[in-house]
Formats: sequence, C-alpha cells, structure tokens
Amino acid sequence: METFKMSALKRDPAGGRAAGRLRRKGLIPGIIYGHGETPLPVSLDAEQVTTHLHHGAHLLDLEMDGQVSKLLIKEVQYNHLGDTVMHIDLARVSLDERVEVTVPLRFRGEPVGVTEDEGILLTPVTDLEVECPVVDIPNEIRINVKELRIDQSILVKDIQLPPGVVAMMPPDTVVATVVAPREEEEAAAVVEGEAPAQPEVIAKGKVETEEGEEPEKKE
Repeated sequence: METFKMSALKRDPAGGRAAGRLRRKGLIPGIIYGHGETPLPVSLDAEQVTTHLHHGAHLLDLEMDGQVSKLLIKEVQYNHLGDTVMHIDLARVSLDERVEVTVPLRFRGEPVGVTEDEGILLTPVTDLEVECPVVDIPNEIRINVKELRIDQSILVKDIQLPPGVVAMMPPDTVVATVVAPREEEEAAAVVEGEAPAQPEVIAKGKVETEEGEEPEKKE
C-alpha cells in the first residue's frame, strides 16, 4: 500500500482555544502515541491531511525535527457537518506489526436484479474492519455485485480478501443485497434485524460501472 509523507510540528497542549487558533492558521491538532512512549501533541497541515485522507491514507511517514516516523492514522475527528477534520490521532507502528483498520468497500457493476428485475441494491456496510500486516493495508476492497438478483446477498464471509488480511466483522454480516422495491422498507429483516435506519441504495453507494467509471452520486 502507499505510504503518504508529510511533516509536523510539536505543539503546546493548551486546550480548546489554542486548537482553535491552530485551525485558523490552516493547521490541525493531533497526538502521537504508542510503543510505551509519552504521547506527543503535534500540529499538521490541514490541506495535506485532508488530501491524504481523501486518497485513503492509513500510514504516514511523518517528518519532525529531522527524524521520520512511520505512523498509523488511528482516529480522525470531524466537525458536526462531517466535512472538516478537527483532530487526528496517530499511533507509532513497526513494519512487522499487524493492525486493525477500517477499509472502504467499492461495489463494482450493476446487479442483474436491478437492470432486469427493477430491484434495489442496498449496501448496509460500506467499510470493512480488518486485521492485516501494517505494510499490507488495502486501500480499498472491491466487490463484484453484477450477478446479484432479487433476494440474493453478499456476506462478509463471501468477500475475497488479499493474503494476510482477515475480516474482523461477523461472517454472516450482509454487505450488499438486492431487494424488490416493496421490500426496501423491510430491509432490516434482510440484515438480521439490524439494518441502519437509512440503508444505502445504489445511487448513494460507492459503485463502479463495468467499464470502471463511477456514476455521479450525491454526497
């Protein structure tokens, strides 16, 4: 997987007002922890962080005071609108470690049950929790949904994962299913009674056409 490079500065952990001043300067407050070392407050360039996250970054080669450390993006906090990074947690890692991360799912193709039977594709799970070597974190996991017909589903245990990658979610969790239009409101029964209040439909999911082009979608 790709490792993203950027620099950081040490900062004074002075509380909310200081963090607000950093953000107004185009910086994001963060914390580095792990491996038994003292947590280290830092500030990072907001534009770079946002760009790296947009490209699916999990690992950073972070340069600070002339030294480079490999860090795992552990947690990102956003504002109430979900469009601005407010804080980032970074964990120290070694190249031989296995880590738990969340990887986005990309659904490929348009199901037969949608094109021929006028069904609706639901994707109640759009990110998969996995454990894997830190150097082999997938940028994304692609799932072909083209063969799905109405009342057919793809479960976590059906996903073909790269070597060394293990799913951490229950194996019978539904990640994609096609239902008849009248069944959309009853989709909770399809996902063992635990579907989200607003299931994601094909127009909202991260879906590729067969040619690899992504249809326009509402964010």
